[in-house]
Amino acid sequence: MIELHQQISRYLSASQIEAVARAFHLGEQAHRGQIRKSGEPYITHPVAVARILADMHMDGETIVAAILHDTIEDTDLTKADVEAQFGSTVADLVDGVTKLDKVDFASREAATAESFRKMLLA
Repeated sequence: MIELHQQISRYLSASQIEAVARAFHLGEQAHRGQIRKSGEPYITHPVAVARILADMHMDGETIVAAILHDTIEDTDLTKADVEAQFGSTVADLVDGVTKLDKVDFASREAATAESFRKMLLA
């Protein structure tokens, strides 16, 4: 999260950075106990996706959605929960990524980042 914070601090507003921090804490809590095949905590994947999107200078809502993108699918969090805390745009992005089919990419992070990019260009 430290690297992500450094990235977004260069171009997002203080309120957007605060929303990203809230999303991280919510995502970390929602994914608590989930472990990746590598043995790392699951939250490392959503943060990796967020970092890819931050490299592209995506807006705050997109970064928040990246951090939360697996919560609706893989945790007890609902779209309504996400909407209540972050608004309908973020909730729709999270829900949209959940529904997209995975494409064959070098990594899951790259596939998810590409899904976000396609949604934003549509």
